[in-house]
Amino acid sequence: MNILIVLIAFSILVIIHELGHFTLAKLNGVKVEEFAIGMGPKIVGIKGKETLYAIRAVPIGGYVKMLGEDGENTSDERAFSNKSPIRRLSIVAAGPIMNFILAIVLFASVSSLKGYLTPVVSQVVPESPAMHAGIKPGDKIIEVNNYVISTWDDFVAQVAMSKGEQLKIIFTRNDEKKSVNLTPMKVEESNTYMVGIFSTVVEKPNFLQSLKHGFQKTGSTIKQTFLSLGMIFKGRASKNDIGGPVTIMRITWAVSKAGLINLVAFSSFISVQLGIFNLLPFPALDGFWIFVSLYQIITRKEVDKDKLGLINTIGFGLLLLLMVLVTIKDVLYPIKF
Repeated sequence: MNILIVLIAFSILVIIHELGHFTLAKLNGVKVEEFAIGMGPKIVGIKGKETLYAIRAVPIGGYVKMLGEDGENTSDERAFSNKSPIRRLSIVAAGPIMNFILAIVLFASVSSLKGYLTPVVSQVVPESPAMHAGIKPGDKIIEVNNYVISTWDDFVAQVAMSKGEQLKIIFTRNDEKKSVNLTPMKVEESNTYMVGIFSTVVEKPNFLQSLKHGFQKTGSTIKQTFLSLGMIFKGRASKNDIGGPVTIMRITWAVSKAGLINLVAFSSFISVQLGIFNLLPFPALDGFWIFVSLYQIITRKEVDKDKLGLINTIGFGLLLLLMVLVTIKDVLYPIKF
């Protein structure tokens, strides 16, 4: 039963993403040849007026195939390649945007049901770094090492990434801004770091509070994801910090056992990751087409369609290779959690 729930959760994320592309393609008069969930051989398909709606064998990802998206020459005015750069930009950007919107809705829903934590100090642990630095209950953390804090997760992430190095914490007390420097203390049992404060819980938020937190949580997740990507590109991440489809499925499986609300919360997180991943300016991803469209809008120059098609095909092949390598890594060196 749990595996079915996991597959449904992933399918919803993919459907929402591809629905964004599909809807904007239709609104911009582009012919959609196929709307697919999954990759590989077709399991089942229904042919509409002009679009094939299909479920494919490999339950990873999906796609909307549009006429002319691979750069092939065609005089059909409904081809993606024959639309203006602004129209193409709206189509390719719609997928990631839908993922972010979905994340906001899901995070807000979880907040309304379970409440949420805020970066306002409720308690200070005796003899902790925070107590010695002068932090008191009621203080609101607003910045750590020039990083703006909007959620409790922002603060926790900054403490974790400090690896025990000194932090500059800015907070407000009675509408007055104050700052302190402190060094997190290592917790040997869990190999983590702490400063010795507890958050404040909003137990029964109203609709506007939940929605606001949905926006904040999504923004926080986006910022933390880019920080993590930065660590990977700088070589500061280990193989245990990187996971692929197998790792995501394992974690989702574990989370699903903890209840539906926890699965929804994790799905919110994955929706953000899916949106960001597709925004990367790599061939075959939405980010590549966004980059090309912006280039054409700014320079007002056409790009060779045949070259774009070739680059897109090569990029897709490299993405498949990367997926295979990451999957092998997931199997041989699984992340422990």
